Amino acid sequence: MPKKAIRKHKNPRKKKQSPVILGMKVILVFIILFIFSIALISKKLFEEPSGVSTSYEQEFINELAENAKLIEVKYSVRPSVMIAQAILESNWGKSELAQKENNYYGIKGENPSSYTTNEFEENEWIEIDAQFRSYNSLFESMEDYAKLLQNGTEWDEDLYQEVIEAPTYEESAQALQTAGYATDPDYPEKVISVIETYELYKYDYDTIEQESKE
Repeated sequence: MPKKAIRKHKNPRKKKQSPVILGMKVILVFIILFIFSIALISKKLFEEPSGVSTSYEQEFINELAENAKLIEVKYSVRPSVMIAQAILESNWGKSELAQKENNYYGIKGENPSSYTTNEFEENEWIEIDAQFRSYNSLFESMEDYAKLLQNGTEWDEDLYQEVIEAPTYEESAQALQTAGYATDPDYPEKVISVIETYELYKYDYDTIEQESKE
């Protein structure tokens, strides 16, 4: 018997998607990507301190650290404490005093202009107007602060010696409070918190020296 011819069945032609459906799919992909991008941006904003970006913080710390290393050699002031105080006193360099007078440590002195500041007196915060020193640069402000710690005041030249001689940044922060640098009763804890949050202790000579030995 003759063999029957085997018919090859061709795959049915795929139906083309209508332009409407294809367009809807493209729009859906864009919507998903948009939502994903918004979620990432929101996450970043919540993780960063309000009003200050991580990049700005690090740039400010880098500038302070560069100056602090130079000043430490001459005045023996601990860099971590020096940097932390500048951050606290100037609100990351954004305070009016820092912007207008390059005063990053709230050091008072003769000045035609006066500024409103908060002081803690008799267990409550009060606002007072005071005059503060004016500087030409951040470095000049930092150096004057270091001179104050090293030389003390007119009435007590050893007022801040324990701040300089303290073996740790924690004790140095406590010594600031004892010497009366700030009226805020929580000042030492705030200085220590900034140091530990941003790992400023890595700029201290004794910490670097200890790590090199390990």
